[in-house]
Amino acid sequence: MADITIHASEAAQVEAASPDEHGHGDHGGAHATSTGLSNNKMAMWLFLGSECLLFGGLISTYMLYRGRQGSGPGPAQVFDIPLTSVSSFILLMSSLTMVLAVNAAKRLDDKNTRLWLIATALLGALFVGGQVYEFTAFYQEGLGFTTSLFSSSFYTLTGFHGVHVALGVIMLIALAAIIGRGRISGDKAEVVEMVGLYWHFVDVVWVVIFTLVYLIPA
Repeated sequence: MADITIHASEAAQVEAASPDEHGHGDHGGAHATSTGLSNNKMAMWLFLGSECLLFGGLISTYMLYRGRQGSGPGPAQVFDIPLTSVSSFILLMSSLTMVLAVNAAKRLDDKNTRLWLIATALLGALFVGGQVYEFTAFYQEGLGFTTSLFSSSFYTLTGFHGVHVALGVIMLIALAAIIGRGRISGDKAEVVEMVGLYWHFVDVVWVVIFTLVYLIPA
């Protein structure tokens, strides 16, 4: 009877130390929280929640000041809706390529994962390039950062979002390079998915900004 008890105890210890069906043991991968999400995903969601508050404040400030252009040009005089619409479409299409990258990562298909990550980064870079061109055109038409309260709030809101997209592009390129070198430790699909969460977030925020800033007249 004592031998049976000892063997059962040893079997339980081996089972606890062995990896689960997803390849995560007690010492590998990210541990799950009480919500069912891993610590890494929970941290990403908390970060995105704080970003929601930040962008909420910037959007509220713009909505408060958008009618105060003073003697400077207003939105109707400088906005190029067709150009911004094309840039917005490009950014939204990048969400599709990001989904394809996540799906490829879940299939352990490194080649296609890198391909779609790079495609997403290129689309994001096109969006940032379009925004830089747009800002340059606005400045040449007399809408500088300090021209009015409207221009200050506009450049702060859209520029801050552009910085987020640029950071996302850097993360995508870096992730594609790391995957190519096989230097990701832990769950590779989860890492790609977390970058995808960030990318989808900046896309959704732009939909809100584009609607409120460009489509709804002041």
